[in-house]
Amino acid sequence: MIRAITKRAAKQYDVTIFQTPKYRDNKGYKAVYRIMIHANSRKSCLEETFSRFNVTDRIPANYPGRFLTTGDIVLIDEGRAGHFYFQLKPGGWQPINRIHIR
Repeated sequence: MIRAITKRAAKQYDVTIFQTPKYRDNKGYKAVYRIMIHANSRKSCLEETFSRFNVTDRIPANYPGRFLTTGDIVLIDEGRAGHFYFQLKPGGWQPINRIHIR
């Protein structure tokens, strides 16, 4: 019997990074960078985003922000499929409501 192995096709995710002016602030989030990330799922998109913005050699030359740290927020815009906000917490990425960006 032949089994069909199904893999999720990779796609481009529209990612926006939000940071506060000072590390550890919980107010004043501003969009600091927008990028397209190639990934198989939202989870792998978040992992790739974290990796790209925490390894000095992988950070885009025009990136004005700091390394991604606890408290930073990432928006994954999937167009008609919705907008998904995640905040980096000590245990990893946690989904949040848009209301946190103020």
